[in-house]
Amino acid sequence: MRSGQELILATKPFAKDSTLTSWWHVLSTALLLISCIGGVLYFEAIGVRLVFSCLAGLFLLRMFVIYHDQQHHAILARSRLAEILMRVFGVYALSASSIWRSSHNHHHNHNSKLRGSNIGSFPIMTSQGFLKATPAARRQYLAIRHPLTILFGYGTMFIFGMCIQPFLKDPKRHFDCLLALVFHVGIGVALFFYGGWPAVLLAQTLPHFITYAIGSYLFYVQHNFPGVSFHEKDGWTYEKAALESSSYLSTGPIMRYFSANIGFHHVHHLNAKIPFYRLPEVMRKLPELRKPGTTSLSPFNIVRCLGLKVWDTESQRMMSIREMLLMQKQRVAQSVVGSPTAGAVSR
Repeated sequence: MRSGQELILATKPFAKDSTLTSWWHVLSTALLLISCIGGVLYFEAIGVRLVFSCLAGLFLLRMFVIYHDQQHHAILARSRLAEILMRVFGVYALSASSIWRSSHNHHHNHNSKLRGSNIGSFPIMTSQGFLKATPAARRQYLAIRHPLTILFGYGTMFIFGMCIQPFLKDPKRHFDCLLALVFHVGIGVALFFYGGWPAVLLAQTLPHFITYAIGSYLFYVQHNFPGVSFHEKDGWTYEKAALESSSYLSTGPIMRYFSANIGFHHVHHLNAKIPFYRLPEVMRKLPELRKPGTTSLSPFNIVRCLGLKVWDTESQRMMSIREMLLMQKQRVAQSVVGSPTAGAVSR
């Protein structure tokens, strides 16, 4: 079984896209997304409009993952037209290229490190660090990882986290983040004048809400699942971070289509240059990739993953706050029982 650099090299033959296939996925998905938004604006029956609105959200999710692939230069790396179109899409999708590339590339290079992995991903605290943190720091940490923060990712992670915050931090570098926000508001205003609040809610708000609720959870579950591992700087390697700290999200064919295979996340992290439509092929052909940490979108697994809050360095696993507090009590009790003072008292 290959490991390390040898395993990474084994993925290189798959890190080549087909120009025609890539353009087919880009253009067909864009056309379906535009058609669904058109259906929302064209039809009058509320039930039909709701169906088109939800489908628009799912196609927007798929288009976002394709955008993510192009930003990695996994597809259409040499196409100037693709670069322009995807930069425009990034502005439309509240994920301007300047912040997306910088934060996401950092994430790939620091995934699963206990220090420095919070950029482009959810922060990780150790149980010891959490217990020593101030109440305000604990609240902020738990708020970022709260299920409602993930559910309302449209506002929390994208409008604020990907537009407002980066622009305020570095206006010159992230001017396109402000552009994305202004463009988003402009579309909302145009939709309002076209069809009132129903047009705004069904052609813009609901599709974006669906996309970023699912997308935010995918961001989370890709690196927060039972069996995940985190490392200090000295114990970290790139391939270990891919195979032990990135999940395989098992879904049916419909969700695999709308998520553009992003569930094969351990393969993607091993080599981000592999086109999304080749990820299942790589997992199938390389035996080293067939037994990843696995989760699913079942309610049980979603609740289980969302309950994971802190990394316990002694037991080397993620756990809930309740588990952490219980384990801390047990450790304190054991240390008291095992102390010389306790032995003297017992005698």
